[in-house]
Amino acid sequence: MQYYQVGKIVNTHGIKGEVKVLASTDFKESRFKPGAKLYLFQKQAQTPLEVTVKTHRRHKQFDMLTFVGLEDINLVEKYKQADLKITADQQEELAEGEYYYHQIIGLTAITTEGRELGKVKEIMTPGANDVWVIARPKQADLLLPAIADVIKEIRLADGQVLVEMMDGLE
Repeated sequence: MQYYQVGKIVNTHGIKGEVKVLASTDFKESRFKPGAKLYLFQKQAQTPLEVTVKTHRRHKQFDMLTFVGLEDINLVEKYKQADLKITADQQEELAEGEYYYHQIIGLTAITTEGRELGKVKEIMTPGANDVWVIARPKQADLLLPAIADVIKEIRLADGQVLVEMMDGLE
């Protein structure tokens, strides 16, 4: 089965089993709604633990969750740093021109002049727009803002993203 990351448990909160989640999904309302199924992945565990969201609320930049049957700090303490994932069939349909991170990561970035820059290795979400991290051979990583002036075309079938290099990006 294929799983996709939607968040990471960064800490516990209080004594009633609430966890602080750093979300990595644009669909927080549906991913974390009460009754939603998630899968906890721990580094040392061989198989994921299926959990059901009991409560969800926002607090600062975090999503605060409790899980059915895990309403005690002693039960969730061991899940710090665990990844929260969903299965492939839980993914929502996207509108034309929208992509999941896992579709973008691994694409080869090519300039409009035909020069290969490297591969997208990570997507950061610092604020106003996403930033794509391009791993370049024998060079420092290149940070590209995911804006229309820079990202010109995404070619999933070819495994490429066409970018226009603006002054100051390299």
